[in-house]
Amino acid sequence: MKKCLLALLVLGLVGGATAWFKRNELLLAVIKYKTATEYEIAENREIPWQQGPARPVATDGERPPNIILIVADDLGYNDISTFGGGVAGGRIKTPDIDRLAAQGAVFRQSYSGASTCAPSRAMMMTGRYPTRTGFEFTPTPSGMGKMVTALSASMDNNLPPGFYDESLEAGQPPYELKGLPASEVTIAEVLQEKGYYTAHIGKWHLGRDNGMAPHQQGFDDSLLMASGLYLPEDDPNVVNAKLPFDPIDKFLWARLNYANSFNSGNADRFKPGGYLTDYWTDESIRVIRANRNRPFFLYLAHWGVHTPLQATREDYEAVGDIQPHRERVYAAMVRSLDRSVGRIMDTLEEEGLADNTIVVFTSDNGGPGYIGIDDVNSPFRGWKITMFEGGIRVPMFVKWPAKIAPGTIVNQPVAHIDVMPTLAAAAGAAKPAGVVIDGVDILPLATDERAANWSRETLFWQSGHYQVVRHGDWKLQVNQRPTDGLKKWLYNLAEDPTEQNDLAASRIDKVEELSALLAAHQAGSRGPLYAPTTQMPVMVDKTLAEKFVEGDEYIYTPN
Repeated sequence: MKKCLLALLVLGLVGGATAWFKRNELLLAVIKYKTATEYEIAENREIPWQQGPARPVATDGERPPNIILIVADDLGYNDISTFGGGVAGGRIKTPDIDRLAAQGAVFRQSYSGASTCAPSRAMMMTGRYPTRTGFEFTPTPSGMGKMVTALSASMDNNLPPGFYDESLEAGQPPYELKGLPASEVTIAEVLQEKGYYTAHIGKWHLGRDNGMAPHQQGFDDSLLMASGLYLPEDDPNVVNAKLPFDPIDKFLWARLNYANSFNSGNADRFKPGGYLTDYWTDESIRVIRANRNRPFFLYLAHWGVHTPLQATREDYEAVGDIQPHRERVYAAMVRSLDRSVGRIMDTLEEEGLADNTIVVFTSDNGGPGYIGIDDVNSPFRGWKITMFEGGIRVPMFVKWPAKIAPGTIVNQPVAHIDVMPTLAAAAGAAKPAGVVIDGVDILPLATDERAANWSRETLFWQSGHYQVVRHGDWKLQVNQRPTDGLKKWLYNLAEDPTEQNDLAASRIDKVEELSALLAAHQAGSRGPLYAPTTQMPVMVDKTLAEKFVEGDEYIYTPN
């Protein structure tokens, strides 16, 4: 039967569009069939996490802190009620994330490493810019760039055209090998060397083979997201929200299935044990309890609240009658993410570990405009994929009761490149020998009054020709738009934090000063590991559910 279906699909593709299938829909059907038959996915199984000692490990001095790094995916700045917001105009609060923030330090000017997920995660793991690692773009499954560009062109949104260069894809490694080079030293390797048990749960997106999988990059154990459905599409407990205006969403529904793997990278797939956010939280709690008597590092890399939008029916009912439907599902997903943070903190309290455990919470980048919810990054302009503040301004909360006073506020700019050196310093671990670390230890900002005047002078972001520098309070964005040439935006963030007043034309001196910093930063670059194949336009002030009109601000970002 499956062979017959495949033959019909291929025949339809070769013969052109049928009366009941548009060409792109047929291609998506082929992709969905391939996904369903590509891997054998076994039933759920118990995860054999390593078990720590029955009694606390003896130390010569103070026991190093346990460390838990929780990273949300595509969470909007305004989705968190700590900042006065919340989904659906503030109807849906995040009480557990708010509790974490209130019990530790809130970094009010915290930035992601990039405006898309994978480079941000690489910077968290290594503390190094893409100019040093070469890991500059987000790896995508084969065919995604071509398919998304074609789907985008067929949509009625009036956007400038997207571009796909198939010749640049020839000779590139497959998706599984587009990862962080095995030669890079991760925070997991640093902590492992210090004697920590290290566990990864969830998303990785930094390679799955050839020394790049998490269990090959310093994690003793890794429960890896092998694909991206939170529950099977037809599960009786799931509520789905599809986005007909988003080409990425269309591709994801065709390409993803419901699967994890354990310490095997891309192989040996099996079904998760429930809704992904809750299941990974269950397993995180098992890791904490099994290793309570020795120092541990847990990297919980949630998929929530990334598309495809899927919520449990219980969460969907709990958030109430929010319209449109996609925002109600999204609100339910935020609710499950918040619950996860609360359950982790409750477990630390129950096990007597809370005081000497560092809990860090952040998001890999800002919320995307392609979900069609217009206030996820409010009050900031822009979305994921852009480097306006909405695309790169993210929460950073750090709780460590033994060292950080509740209610601590830090106003100095920090970024994801600081995660690695900060956690290493907290553990008393040495930085890797012979490796340049671009990030710095930011704990003194939260724990030491003598650091009150500490300031970071310069931060950089890049995705090919789209390059950004923040120097002091000044921020310059440079973007080569294929449709109308080079575009620059300059803002004084001290006076204009939401980037309303572009000063590029009136402050030529600042444009030149910051342009020189960008050029110097690029002069030492090793170059990207592989070339980007697509360039897609993204509106700055509208979601993808709205139409582009002449005069709307937009950027192009390579990937």
